[in-house]
Amino acid sequence: MNEPRPLTRLDMLRFARRVVEQQAVRQLALIDRWIADEERRDAERQRGIQARLPAPEWLMERGIGQGAPVTRIHQGGCHMAKGVRVKAITEEAAKRALYADIELACPHCNPDTALRVIPG
Repeated sequence: MNEPRPLTRLDMLRFARRVVEQQAVRQLALIDRWIADEERRDAERQRGIQARLPAPEWLMERGIGQGAPVTRIHQGGCHMAKGVRVKAITEEAAKRALYADIELACPHCNPDTALRVIPG
C-alpha cells in the first residue's frame, strides 16, 4: 500500500519557509494597519490645528461673581491667564483699562510695557 515516506530535511526546510512567510505576511498586515491608523490620527491632528482659532492678543480677567470688576489685564499667551474668568479683548480696550488703573497690569506678562502705557 501507500506507506507515508519519512520527511526529509528538504521537506522540513520548505515547511519552515512557508510558516515564516505566513507569519511575515500577517505581521506586515498588522504593521500596515498601525501605519494607516497613525496617518489618520496625524491627519486629524493637523485638521484640528488648522481649524483652531488664533489666540487672542489681549485678555481681561475678572473676579468671581456676576458683574465682578476687572482684576488683571494679560497678554494673550500669559501663563497666569489660564482659567474660566478670562475674556478676549481688543488692544484699545486693554489700553483703556490700563490707563484707568495701571495696577491691573499682570506682573508676569507686563501688558503695560507691551502696549507702552505709562502711568499718569
